[in-house]
Amino acid sequence: MEQRITLITLGVSDLVRSKAFYEALGWRGQEVAETVFFQAGGLGFVLWGRDELARDCGLEPTPARGFGGIALAHNVRSEAEVDALLAAVERAGGTVTKPAAVNAIGFYSSAFTDPDGHAWEVAHNPGFPLAEDGSVTIPDFGGLA
Repeated sequence: MEQRITLITLGVSDLVRSKAFYEALGWRGQEVAETVFFQAGGLGFVLWGRDELARDCGLEPTPARGFGGIALAHNVRSEAEVDALLAAVERAGGTVTKPAAVNAIGFYSSAFTDPDGHAWEVAHNPGFPLAEDGSVTIPDFGGLA
């Protein structure tokens, strides 16, 4: 298996509401067959009905119950961008779950959930430089363990 991810699909309870949330944050997608596809840098970000996604994965649909053990991350170029994004999240109907602050390892971060409770971190971390196209470079941790 090559070390890459091509699509991230979030199971959502209300496709119209979820699409509107991400569009309110400036994302632009295409709806096809009750699925919304966004181009997100070099990968696809997809919204699909939660029950349909479960069945497609060979799983029984179950109700959403709190934190699912996955957090998506969106790094930005400044602390001011973190704050601006959090304000947009709240206006769009998301919930800020961790106010922006300098965290224990020294960079500025926050967290929020979308209307379906999917967790996102938003951070300004100069140690993870962003290219002009927004892609991140994981630094060489040089033997840190």
